[in-house]
Amino acid sequence: MIKIKLCGLTRPCDIEAADELKPDYIGFVFSPKSKRYVTYEKASQLKDLLLPEIKAVGVFVNEELQNVAGLLQNGVIDIAQLHGDEDEDYIRRLRKLTDKPIIKAFRIKAADDVKAAEQSTADYVLLDSGTGTGTAFDWKLIQNIRRPYFLAGGLDVYNVALAVNKLKPYAVDVSSGIELNGLKDKTKMAEFTAAVRKEDKL
Repeated sequence: MIKIKLCGLTRPCDIEAADELKPDYIGFVFSPKSKRYVTYEKASQLKDLLLPEIKAVGVFVNEELQNVAGLLQNGVIDIAQLHGDEDEDYIRRLRKLTDKPIIKAFRIKAADDVKAAEQSTADYVLLDSGTGTGTAFDWKLIQNIRRPYFLAGGLDVYNVALAVNKLKPYAVDVSSGIELNGLKDKTKMAEFTAAVRKEDKL
């Protein structure tokens, strides 16, 4: 089964919708520059509303190691997603502070980016077009990648079936594609989740 991650949740109603739809992961964005930014305190309140079987991912951009580790250790998040310039040394040092899973995001623009993702020591890699750009990259670049990955970047209910059918990623990650007027939309969340599950069964 291809996993589903609904990212950038900010409100209790977003969590309620996720609890109904039961994706494998949801995401909290801790980058202050993002319009989907939530504080650590807000994320903690939202996590209390989340079903325990749904894993909460914290999205960080060049965050202090201690802050990332603290949120993992306190159970506010279950997985750390590194979406900035964090290198192998950062990952190594984070592993000394926590044994929780790490996702490293890579912007895919050329074959060298795919090679870097393949060589990452993170538990998972996420392949994206940028930092929350809401646009897709050239999927041909990753047709022969040799490790499981989260596919992100411009996914929505209209193209996710093609992505699932063509690429068979480990997981699909959506944020702007399930929004209406800049906020998560329960109907779009449901349609996206249904489209992935329907295609996955074919």
